[in-house]
This record gives sequence, structure tokens and C-alpha cells, in this order.
Amino acid sequence: MADIVIPADIKPADGRFGCGPSKVRPEQLAALAGEGAKVMGTSHRQKPVKNLVARVRAGLTDLFSLPEGYEVVLGNGGTTAFWDIASFGLIREKSQHLNFGEFSSKFATVAKKAPWLADPSVIKSEPGTHPLPVAEEGVDVYALTHNETSTGVAMPIKRVGDDGSLVLVDATSGAGGLPVAAEDFDVYYFAPQKSFASDGGLWIALFSPKALARVTEIAESGRFVPEFFSLPTAIDNSVKDQTYNTPAVATLFLLADQIDWMNGQGGLGWTTARSADSASRLYTWADKTSYTSPFVADPAQRSNVVGTIDFDDSVDAAAVAKVLRANGIVDTEPYRKLGRNQLRIAMFPAVDPADVEALTVCVDYVVERL
Repeated sequence: MADIVIPADIKPADGRFGCGPSKVRPEQLAALAGEGAKVMGTSHRQKPVKNLVARVRAGLTDLFSLPEGYEVVLGNGGTTAFWDIASFGLIREKSQHLNFGEFSSKFATVAKKAPWLADPSVIKSEPGTHPLPVAEEGVDVYALTHNETSTGVAMPIKRVGDDGSLVLVDATSGAGGLPVAAEDFDVYYFAPQKSFASDGGLWIALFSPKALARVTEIAESGRFVPEFFSLPTAIDNSVKDQTYNTPAVATLFLLADQIDWMNGQGGLGWTTARSADSASRLYTWADKTSYTSPFVADPAQRSNVVGTIDFDDSVDAAAVAKVLRANGIVDTEPYRKLGRNQLRIAMFPAVDPADVEALTVCVDYVVERL
């Protein structure tokens, strides 16, 4: 098995297909080594780094066509930290959560453990599918997940009801690669190590005016909130184009460069079409190949940014991934806790659709020789 050598002329130009950290474009790294070197090791309270934050905020406002009154807020800690932040500063009393995989279940767990909140309502479906939210009396936050990274399921984002409740969307692996409209969410939050081709350690959230008002309401209620989780502090710093705590400047630079690239290519319409092209090539191959099938049975629920492909029992997907890795085609292994005989392929905007197609050719080449 270790002796299988994939011919160079059929291999992807770039062999990185990881779901996070994801492929960083070589042009981003070159820019970091050039222009970015001028800001590395400098104060995050001074203009050069604050200009980076301003680029990120303005770029995301353009990318997502945010209406007047929306704010781009950011802070340290990633999506996991934001679940805690939301439990302190956005849920008034009760939340509803959709649970359809490893990551979509975690916010519900946070809310359930918070002693100042009521037990959340949880709507669950089996891995490989997604449920839908249901308007429910007493719920003031609906917590949705745009893309379940563990299973390769994506769901459309639509506002729930028309009352005073908020719609919070975990968009960590979906933002930038899946379509969404600002009027359908109040907080759309994500980390930059997926479609935005940067490193982890930051959370970014797009806040509607209604969400900003909720932050103020809870802050004025007297609820204890640790300073690291304080949304008023994060918002106040963000509108000044800075973060409360010292950020990873290289991460900010890579993020800003990727957003500029996305907007320069045509914005969200272009990025989502590029990921859809990759997904079409992957799923078409999986449907027609005798030993593979898409894990997500309903084509309407298949993700365009994370593809999960099951293999027939006669083919060891782990062995295939091992040979691919030995040939420089990396991070195709499945999500470990899902425990399936499959490959998981990232199709974020930085990934060239031609490379996804080349990957399928390489998989066929390897399987024929195992």
C-alpha cells in the first residue's frame, strides 16, 4: 500500500482538503511575508493593526451586504468561546437548538448547563440530515447551524417567527461558502479557519440592530458577565477597530487578505458558486462510482463546503486516505467521532474545483491498486 505512487500529472495542483485549518492560498502567505511583515510585532492599539481590523469589518459588511445598523464584531477565542458569550449576553431566558451532529449539539449543552437560563428546547435529527426550527412560545433565541462540519449537512437559514426573538447562526464552516441573507439572522458568527483561509483563535459575528439592543438589555439587567465574555466590551472595541484582548496579528492579516480576494472576485455570489461547482464535481463522481455514495442521502441537504463520501465495505477508506497523504494529498480523513468508512473533503472557496475533480481521479487510481 505504501508503495502506491500517484502520477504527478493526475494529482491536484494543491493537495490540501482539510476542513479546518483549511487551505491558505499561497498568495495570502506571500502577502503576509511582504506587506504583513510591517505589522507583525507591532501594537494592536496603533493604526497599522487597527487598519487591519477596519479592513475586516468593512470587507465583511460588503461581502454579506449588511444593511444599515448591522455591526461586525470580533474577539478572541473562536466559536467555542462565542457559545459561552451568547449564553451570558444574548439569551434572555430560553433558547431553542437544532442538534444534527457533533458541533450543532454543543451550544445546546452550554445553554443547558447555565444555571441562570431555563432548560433549552432541543430539536434533533439523525446525522446526515437536519431538522427545522419551530416557533415556540417562551423562546427568545433560536440557535441554528448553517453547516454541520462533522457530517457534511447544510441547512438553509430562514428567520423563525416575527416576534422579538433572535436568530443566532453558527456559521463557522458555512460563512463565505454558502448563501445567506442578512434579513434572516440577528447574529451570524464564525471563526476564520474555514472559508476565510486563516488560522483559528478569533470569533467574528455579524450583529443586527435587534441583537445589539438585546446585548444592551441584558447588560443593564444586572446579570453577572465575566469581562472576557462581555459583548458590550467586544462591541465597543470593535467599532474602534480593535479587539479587547491582544489578537493574533498574522491571523487578522490572512483573514483581511482573503476577504479582499473574495470581494475582488465577485463577492458572496462568486464564492458560493465556486464551492457549488466543487460540490457538483464531488457528488457527481460519488453517485456514478460503484464503490462510493454521498453520506447525506437528500441532495438538498448536502453541503457545498464539506463533502462526506461513504465507501463500500470492500474498500478501506482509511487506507485510501493514508495513500493519498503519502502522496501529498492531505486531510481527507472523516470526522473521527462519526465513525464511518468515508472520506471528508473541504470545498471552501480557496479550493479550486479542478483540484476537487483531480482528487476523485486520484481516489480511483488508488482504489484500483489497493
